[in-house]
Amino acid sequence: MGITVVAAVAWWAVLSQVAGIELQARQGTVMRINGVSVFVAATAMAFAGWGLLAILERRTLNARKVWTVVAMIACVTSLGSPLSSGIGVGAKLGLASLHLVVGVAVILGLRRTTLGVTERCV
Repeated sequence: MGITVVAAVAWWAVLSQVAGIELQARQGTVMRINGVSVFVAATAMAFAGWGLLAILERRTLNARKVWTVVAMIACVTSLGSPLSSGIGVGAKLGLASLHLVVGVAVILGLRRTTLGVTERCV
């Protein structure tokens, strides 16, 4: 989970501080996406993914497969928000790329930690 947050905040810094992209979205009001919001969102998503994986490991034998499919669907679905509410092309692409960084880090990181059927007490 720590790598997810570090990767997201680092990518935010590259986009906003180095490339100078204004990461803004309109969700009722105009929201400026800063490092704190990226940190909080990435942490929340990592914990949500971890929690779902833990539940699935206790309830199904195919936890890794089910979790991976659900996580990939959630990642792809999450792209709708930045692509529709980002202000400007740069913000849309930048925010979508942040979603992908978090999604890929969570999916690859947590998928690697799942227990196989023989490793769990079923």
